[in-house]
Amino acid sequence: MAQRPKTAKLAANDRLRDYVQERLSGQVSRPDGTVLGPQGPRWKGRNKPHRGDRRWVMAWSPEQIANRLKVDFPDDESMRISHEAIYQALFIEGRGALKRELVACLRTGRALRVPRSRSKRTAWAHVTPEVLISERPAEADDRAVPGHWEGDLLIGLERSAIGTLVERTTRFTVLVHLPRQDGYGIVPRTKNGPPLAGYGAVTMKDALAATVGTLPGQLWRSLTWDRGKELSAHAQFTVETGVPVYFADPHSPWQRGTNENTNGLLRQYFPKGTDLSRWAAEDIEAVAATLNSRPRKSLGWKTPAEALNDHLLSIT
Repeated sequence: MAQRPKTAKLAANDRLRDYVQERLSGQVSRPDGTVLGPQGPRWKGRNKPHRGDRRWVMAWSPEQIANRLKVDFPDDESMRISHEAIYQALFIEGRGALKRELVACLRTGRALRVPRSRSKRTAWAHVTPEVLISERPAEADDRAVPGHWEGDLLIGLERSAIGTLVERTTRFTVLVHLPRQDGYGIVPRTKNGPPLAGYGAVTMKDALAATVGTLPGQLWRSLTWDRGKELSAHAQFTVETGVPVYFADPHSPWQRGTNENTNGLLRQYFPKGTDLSRWAAEDIEAVAATLNSRPRKSLGWKTPAEALNDHLLSIT
């Protein structure tokens, strides 16, 4: 005989279903019975509430409900259900045991479940021990040998961005144009589809690889980045360009201090809260040239462009 789906137990057992629904969506009230909290938005089936009031409910988790049943009904085996069955009743279309809008009572408010594989991902899974900044060549630390770069993104409105690269010895700055991909803002966002904002992993890799080709190869000994996932394709970048990539430690901006300082200077031209996608490659190249023509105290009042040129002359 075919096994009955677990969530059918909720559909057939009114007392169990009422118990589950009450602890998911029951009202928050004062001792005198006065209901508290905002009304909250009408359920529209969207994936997550953002920056808006949510209705105050009891909001027990399915795990809390499943385990509390054993306490409240120790001798009644009909009042048993697993937390997974409750989740399925909420998220799997067609089960019909629980009202679909009750997902808004869960802490996350998600209308879709996060795949288990995604929930197990780590924030910095692309940063492996061999690419930690501690593994970077010692010559990069004392700035004696040019060719070691620091990189990051300037982020603007509407997921716009500009890549920033600064050479540690000469302070020479290169800006990477990251235009949005065709279809951004028009093509509906697709689950697991390609990012169209301009700094997805593959797009970022290709843009950096193209940038490497604009300067002599001896100027590319290493690249140090923060831990952003935009450079999660770093291994392929290294294969294509021969430039090893290293990542700074978490929450340690001083390890990329030259880049952080340069980004501060660039904010004069690209302020926070502005759309950076409006600037063409020629525009940002002009800004980079402006920074590279400023004399720097750390360079004995030479400009970064002069310091870089002096280095190139010395090795020819």
